[in-house]
Amino acid sequence: MNDIKQCPICDSSEFTPFISAVDYTVSNDTFNIVSCNNCGFHFTNPIPTVDKIGEYYKAESYISHSSTNKGIINKLYQRVRKHTLKQKVKLVKRVGKGKDTLDIGAGTGHFLNACQLAGFNALGLEPDVDARTFAIENFKANIQELDELYNLPDGSRDVITMWHVLEHVYDLRRDLDKITRILKPDGRLIIAVPNMSSFDAKHYKEFWAAYDLPIHLYHFVPDDIKRLFEHYDMELEEMQPMKFDSYYVSMLSEKYKGGNIVKAFWNGCRSNLKAKNGTYSSQIYILKKKGH
Repeated sequence: MNDIKQCPICDSSEFTPFISAVDYTVSNDTFNIVSCNNCGFHFTNPIPTVDKIGEYYKAESYISHSSTNKGIINKLYQRVRKHTLKQKVKLVKRVGKGKDTLDIGAGTGHFLNACQLAGFNALGLEPDVDARTFAIENFKANIQELDELYNLPDGSRDVITMWHVLEHVYDLRRDLDKITRILKPDGRLIIAVPNMSSFDAKHYKEFWAAYDLPIHLYHFVPDDIKRLFEHYDMELEEMQPMKFDSYYVSMLSEKYKGGNIVKAFWNGCRSNLKAKNGTYSSQIYILKKKGH
């Protein structure tokens, strides 16, 4: 295990235990989240070493890398994805000044394909070989290994997207330094992450599926995003809710608790009804370079 000695945002070395939760998808092991005493950021600590963490992704239920329709949760996920893909492409069209896009953590390539069909010069990066193979065989997607990130020219992309990816980035500071340099001066970075200040996070506590330990290394609230990207001279331009996520996360959380789908739907509704800007289950953050 890799014991994190410094806060990923402020570099403080003093932390307080926050919560312990079980990995329900692969190992059934218990992992810990701590909060930074200085800036309040929450992160998993310790984490599996870089050569071992891939083992915790090997679950059939990890549907961001799957196109299965087995089971009610997967069927609902696939149906909602069709709708959200259209919304994501609309967002990229609205905020982007050009056609050169990069999707980091492209998975099986569904969003990448939607961008290609919309006329974008879309490149995807994905670490999982099976997901890349699926994207190439089914969509003829322009998708490459994640290491290709460091071969991309600075100032070459109009829009970079990271849909539920930032919380997985192992070397956060190093990779964000490169990602923000790849953006054109007037480019936009679109990030979607779970929000631990949401109602469903507070309701489900250690059963909240979006903690997803240990593969979710960081656990964000909006102020964390602002503070993190100040290191790269970037500022938050806009924030949007992802309202479907509260239902999906609540369904998984109820499954872990031994509850039922009725409770899950109700708690998903409650989460959205109680949410204000900044407290939805998952949120989209649109960031730009300062002065642009």
